[in-house]
Amino acid sequence: MSNPKPLFRYTDGPVPNALAMTYSLVGYGLGIGLLLADSWLLKAGGTLLVAHAMIIGAYLMHEFAHGTIFSKPVHNARAGMVFSWMTGGCYAEFQDLRRKHMRHHVDRADVLTFDSKQFINGLPVWVRKIILVLEWAYIPAVELLLHTYVILLPFLESSDKQRARRPAVAVTLAVRVAAFALLGWLSPAALVLYTVAWLMMITVLRFTDAYQHTYDAFAVLEEGDIPADKLRDRAYEQQNTFSNLVSLRWPVLNLLVLNFSYHNAHHEKPVAPWYRLPALHAQLYTDGYRQIVPMKELISGFHRHRLRRVTDDDYGHFGEGPKRAEGFYGAVGVSFLTAV
Repeated sequence: MSNPKPLFRYTDGPVPNALAMTYSLVGYGLGIGLLLADSWLLKAGGTLLVAHAMIIGAYLMHEFAHGTIFSKPVHNARAGMVFSWMTGGCYAEFQDLRRKHMRHHVDRADVLTFDSKQFINGLPVWVRKIILVLEWAYIPAVELLLHTYVILLPFLESSDKQRARRPAVAVTLAVRVAAFALLGWLSPAALVLYTVAWLMMITVLRFTDAYQHTYDAFAVLEEGDIPADKLRDRAYEQQNTFSNLVSLRWPVLNLLVLNFSYHNAHHEKPVAPWYRLPALHAQLYTDGYRQIVPMKELISGFHRHRLRRVTDDDYGHFGEGPKRAEGFYGAVGVSFLTAV
């Protein structure tokens, strides 16, 4: 009789993974409780706590997708579903989210079934202007559009798969609307602040996502092939991947995004769990490695290029020297929270 598999995939995983999951789940619940407090100071703290709990929850979903936490795929999938409810990614099946992300690794491209830039550029001028005004005001309109599309997709398409998804999406939407209505009934301010927290999470994720790749993007059918127009090998992968570290001086600060910013190391070894990435990064790269771009070098460009990023077909230019990221627009609409 074979020995049963341990719960966690790696022997050094129980403590860090349990701490991360506990922080995210407990922080989320505690944060919502603080949103209902009378003190506006506590409400502000609750907003930040809910936002960060969801950020960690989103990056835990990424770990579940790679199967780096639990030893059995079914456990990773179930945990991924739990955290997808927290982060708002629950309108798509977790396995669809996982398949989309795995294509990103296998094809070394951003494979999309919905081209947001083409869609936005094809809208009537006044609608496009509304989207750009929202983006100018730092409201992530593109991500809101993609999340809305995920909800509507089963009702827009008539394929067997999408028709089968309609009851689950309808029930999910009804449950979440009821939960938000209850929160709003208890405290309208809490509902507003919860929305702010979710938008903060989306903004952090899109800032991190924006500067991690200069991969070609392809809008193809779900199982469609990408063009074989160039050699997309491991060298291409590393040359078009960036590690936008929160801090070089204080590496512990990268835990704020669950070490997701060690992105070159993650792509070099996708099965390495989040808590091993700093050591793997230090083993593989020096501080002078061209693909390491501290976030402080990207904040200005994230602000200045926030409209070009939405409409332009390219990522801008990543150059050399101290101002190398000034013309780097970055990507948009590539979140692993949306299966499109």
